[in-house]
Amino acid sequence: MIKVLIVDDQALIREGLSLMLSLYDEVEIVGQVSHGKEAIDFLKKEEVDVILMDIRMPVMDGVEATKIIKEEYPNVRIIILTTFNEDEYILKGLKNGADGYVLKDISSKELVNTIKSVYNGDVMLHKDVAKTLAIAIMNNKDRKENILSRLTDRELEIAKLIGEGKSNKEISQILYITEGTVKNHITKILDKLQLRDRTQLALFIKDLL
Repeated sequence: MIKVLIVDDQALIREGLSLMLSLYDEVEIVGQVSHGKEAIDFLKKEEVDVILMDIRMPVMDGVEATKIIKEEYPNVRIIILTTFNEDEYILKGLKNGADGYVLKDISSKELVNTIKSVYNGDVMLHKDVAKTLAIAIMNNKDRKENILSRLTDRELEIAKLIGEGKSNKEISQILYITEGTVKNHITKILDKLQLRDRTQLALFIKDLL
């Protein structure tokens, strides 16, 4: 059973999601709260696997809550579930460590599949969200050139291979360097681009190149 916490300032949405997800055996709703600070307080007392996080909420919004939760509870998966397909929120949410970003018009089956995928370590984006994210990044040529200029030729080479889904071992074989050297380069790349992990890097590079 995947333990799910619902975070939304609208009681109707919380209750509707809880009722809908309770129909699936794979999911257990362990709580409902109305804003980000309550979510953080809840995590201090209860075990949670996946959080369904709204964005626009009073007291503490979903973007800020995601950042704090990911810093304090890195193993908790967060899916931003919202009506807003806005590039600013998407970019901030993913930068802060969100594992998924889906719109509230998603079907119950799609949502459960997203919860299961994110729980297993995948990053999930609604198709419309992915399109918005790609457009937001690709339309900003100055930002693209500035970001890529931070990397050395070798780092850019490795980043591209990560974007293609290559493992450290595969990269080491392709570039004729040790896996330890690959890991060191990846650490530097993540630091320069201010990204959390190789999953974020893969998404980032796919949309940039």
